[in-house]
Amino acid sequence: MAIKKYYATKDNTITNAFKANLDTRGVSGNMGQSDVMEIFSIYAQANTSSSEFSRLLVQFNTDTISTDRTAGTIPASGSVSFYLRLYDAEHVQTTPKNFTLVASAVSRSWDEGNGLDMEEYSDIDASNWLSASDGILWTAGGGDYWDDLSSSFSQSFDTGFENLEVDISPLVEQWISSSANSLTAVDMGQRTNYGVGVFLTSSNEDASSSYYTKKFFARGSQYYFKRPVIEARWDSSKKDNRGSFYLSSSLIPASDNLMKLYLYNISRGQLKDIPGVGTGGLLVSVYSGTLANTAPTGSKIGLSVGGGTVTTLDINTTASHVETGIYSCSFAYTSSAITTIFDVWHSGSTSTEYHTGTAVDVNTFDSEDYNFDQRYISKITNLRPNYSINENARFRLFARKKDWSPNNYTVASQNIDTSIIDNVYYKIVRANDNWIVADYGTGSTNHTRLSYDVSGSYFDFDMGMLEAGFTYQIKFTYLINGSYVEQPENFRFRIV
Repeated sequence: MAIKKYYATKDNTITNAFKANLDTRGVSGNMGQSDVMEIFSIYAQANTSSSEFSRLLVQFNTDTISTDRTAGTIPASGSVSFYLRLYDAEHVQTTPKNFTLVASAVSRSWDEGNGLDMEEYSDIDASNWLSASDGILWTAGGGDYWDDLSSSFSQSFDTGFENLEVDISPLVEQWISSSANSLTAVDMGQRTNYGVGVFLTSSNEDASSSYYTKKFFARGSQYYFKRPVIEARWDSSKKDNRGSFYLSSSLIPASDNLMKLYLYNISRGQLKDIPGVGTGGLLVSVYSGTLANTAPTGSKIGLSVGGGTVTTLDINTTASHVETGIYSCSFAYTSSAITTIFDVWHSGSTSTEYHTGTAVDVNTFDSEDYNFDQRYISKITNLRPNYSINENARFRLFARKKDWSPNNYTVASQNIDTSIIDNVYYKIVRANDNWIVADYGTGSTNHTRLSYDVSGSYFDFDMGMLEAGFTYQIKFTYLINGSYVEQPENFRFRIV
């Protein structure tokens, strides 16, 4: 699971716009319970020297983010990105284009209020253009904000119909810095969470032209997936080469010669750190197998420099803690005479052996004398028709080459091995309207990249991010020869 959504707990639109009489400004108006939020600037509507502005405020419960970090649901600071996402609300009025919005941290507490009126601004309650809350004024009309680089962010809009999606990771890290998130080199310090204000840049607001009007859905919207959200994204993929282990080769880049193996420490169905090791490191040694390849035997095999191996022909490579109960090591294997190996995980200093892995078959990289066209058949082998909204589901992907042609002997005598594709990404869409709930994370965060192990590829997904009562479908794209190739299969399920 590499996506987690945190929805807004309060929001509001504040404005100094004139009312319909073009004489009185609606500075006391409150729109805290409206289902949309609005941003605009209007130039010279009442007279040649007048300007009117509208800004929005939105806040999220970052205690939940902090709790999830402590529980290991989301990774440590520096290994996860947080995106502020607001969704465009279509309307019948004009929509501006070629403008920039700023999302800046609010620097003081404010109340949401119960107002709804975005026409006459007649609902006077709590926060508004002048007041942060009942009886507490903003230092400056329109809100108080931090404007340093770690607290203020921007996005340009070309057509005006785009959604807002901006990386606010430094700010979120400041909000959740606490005893549960001790300060590290990648932390930005601490700052109290009062949410963000979103508004036009000062150059847009001060322009001798109008930008009227940009609207976003508010947290009270009937549209489940269009409410304001902070979306955490991170790369949780684990590339366990136990089922796709290769001999080091000069045909491929050095980084591709490093093979990864994992240890999964499971106690009574739960992943748990090894006592005495915790989040520390382990050593891993490699052995050849017995004649029947049922267990390790002989002396430790010397390894080449790379990954966790720092000395030529070192008989140990270093493994590190990945997450609760999971450890991994990385090394290059060059002993071509031994084609089945066993990995033994141990302490080194106390000679305590913690785990012996299953037999690893060593494959070899081969070049071809033709330019191949690789196509696959894909299937989720454990797909169910229905899932609960309260579960985290794991989906197992089976893939085989499309041109695989078995004969009668092959079908009768062998299991069909899954093909390990190094980079596979998933997408989840709502079936009735093709609304993209989770898009392919093929960018820098790789947040929808699948893991793989000896059984093939897989990914975990928090069903709590989906709306119950609807059918969804999963699609995959494979990175093949430098291009992303979307697979034709759709896998459907329903949330109950």
